[in-house]
Amino acid sequence: MNMMNAIQGSDPLPQTQAPTLASSAMLVEVNISHWVGRKKDKRASADVTSQNYASKGVANVNKKLLANNDDLKAIQTHVSAIRATHAAMTMPWSNSGLRLLPTAQYFKYSQAMSEMVNEFWRLVQGFLDRYNDAVIDVQIILGDLFSRDDYPDHVQVERKFSVGINYMPLPDSGDFRVDIGNDALAEVQEKYSEFYAKQYNTAMNDVWTRLHKSLTSMSERLDYGSKEDKKVFRDSLVGNVNDMIELLRVCNVTQSTQMSAMANSLEEAMSGVTPDALREDEYFRAETKAAVDAAIKSLPSLDI
Repeated sequence: MNMMNAIQGSDPLPQTQAPTLASSAMLVEVNISHWVGRKKDKRASADVTSQNYASKGVANVNKKLLANNDDLKAIQTHVSAIRATHAAMTMPWSNSGLRLLPTAQYFKYSQAMSEMVNEFWRLVQGFLDRYNDAVIDVQIILGDLFSRDDYPDHVQVERKFSVGINYMPLPDSGDFRVDIGNDALAEVQEKYSEFYAKQYNTAMNDVWTRLHKSLTSMSERLDYGSKEDKKVFRDSLVGNVNDMIELLRVCNVTQSTQMSAMANSLEEAMSGVTPDALREDEYFRAETKAAVDAAIKSLPSLDI
C-alpha cells in the first residue's frame, strides 16, 4: 500500500480558468432565522449594577425567556447542523455568505439539505404546538424576571422561523453587460478576473486545508508502537479520510492533475483500511501511517 510517486513534482495549484469554473460550479447561500428566546431585562440589569455599586451600563442581565426549553434547544442545535453541513459540502467564495458548490456535488448537496430543511420545520412545528404551554410553565422558573410582554404571540413567533436555500450561476470574468465605456469596462473586467482568481484559490486551499486536517488527525492517532501506548480513535477516523477523497474529486472543478493524483493515491492507500484492522494489526497500522504521512508531505504549501 504505497503512495503513488506521481504526486511528487506535480503541477502547483492551477490558475483559474473562468469558463471552465463557471460551467463546473454554482453559487449557493443558506439563510436561516429562528427565535433565540433571549431578551435583556433592563430592570434586573439596573439592579445588578446598583447592588454592586457599579457605573450605569456596565452590566446586562439577559434572560432565557423559556429557560432551557428542550424544543427550542433542539431547533438551535439543528440550525448549527444545517450550517455545518452546508459548509462541509461547499467551498468559500465571498464574505457575503455565498459559497461555491461544484455541479458534481449538487444532487448530493440538494438531497442532504432538503432532508435537513424538512427536519427543521418538523422541529419548529413541535415547538409551536407546545409554545403556549411553555410560556405558562416558565413563569415559575423565571419568578420575578417573568413578564408576559416579553413573549410574542403564536403568530408572531411563527414568523421568526424561516430557512431558504438560493442557487445562482457563477458569472465568468467577461459577463459584464453595462454601458460604461470600453476602457472602464476593461478595468472592471480585470478587477473581477483578479477577484475570480483569488476566490478560486481560496476555495481550493480550503479543500487542501480540510484534507490536511483529516490526514494529520489520522497520523497522530495511529502513532503508537505498543499495546501499552495504544491510542483510542473512533471509526470516523477512517470515514473522514474517505469522505475527503470524494470531496477532492467533486471539488476538482478545473481538473487539477495534482488534486486528481492525490485522490487516486489516497484511494489506493485507503483500500481495505478499516478501523478494526488498524487497531488489531501493528504492521498494517504502521503501513497505513506511512502512507498518510507521505500524503501530508505531498500537499501543496498552505498557510496552515
